[in-house]
Amino acid sequence: MNVEPDGVGGRPACIGDVCITCSDTAVEVRVLRLLEDQMAVVDAGAGEETVSVALVNAGVGDRILVHAREAIAVVGAPALETGTPGAGP
Repeated sequence: MNVEPDGVGGRPACIGDVCITCSDTAVEVRVLRLLEDQMAVVDAGAGEETVSVALVNAGVGDRILVHAREAIAVVGAPALETGTPGAGP
């Protein structure tokens, strides 16, 4: 796979229509908006990316782990981070 330096978090950036990671590392991103077909626009730190959220129950503002443009886990929700009473799993 061809890579360029200066990717997200200092990791190499992928070229073309491929994953936002070039290794076996998931990247933590924040969901900016939900799209049709179980897709979402996320803040990847170096810009916006479109990823699949088909495998997780993510909402706007959630922090998710993404690998190969697929969300694999929700690691934080806005209500949980602010300590909103009654928020929880």
